[in-house]
Amino acid sequence: MQLLLFLSVLLAAASAAPTFFSFSPSVGSGAGSSYAIQGMGRITAVRIWENNNAHIRGIQLRYGYAWSSIAGYDGGESHEIELFDGEFIVQISGKYAHYIQSLMIVTNRGRSITAGQPSGASFNMYGGHPMAELRFLSGQVHGGLTAIAAHWGVLDISANNTSD
Repeated sequence: MQLLLFLSVLLAAASAAPTFFSFSPSVGSGAGSSYAIQGMGRITAVRIWENNNAHIRGIQLRYGYAWSSIAGYDGGESHEIELFDGEFIVQISGKYAHYIQSLMIVTNRGRSITAGQPSGASFNMYGGHPMAELRFLSGQVHGGLTAIAAHWGVLDISANNTSD
């Protein structure tokens, strides 16, 4: 009886729809307060502020038509990219020391946005599934971004019949 129960649970687990989520661990010193940038639907734009060609001061994501709160600060030089319909973020790379020194965000169409000064240790973040896209960011901030982590997933656009 226990074998039958075990096999039925195993079969149910194997036939369940797979989930495609992954996590790129935090890089940076991690000093300061925690942040998380998240929203509903697909990310449609990114803003990054850099401190006079130095470290990253802040970052903001737009989900659909709604901008998230800013992680960090909105002072300094700003950079922005608006994504096309069907375009999504597939890679985040850059350099870090105490602060996140530079960021490069790349889309599935090969477009990118860069900000900051490329000095320090390198990092490269991407999803664990070929169709994974950036879903949200987390990390720490203290006078600028001191850490960043990426959370990836496959967004099922057909579930809500919109491309956001």
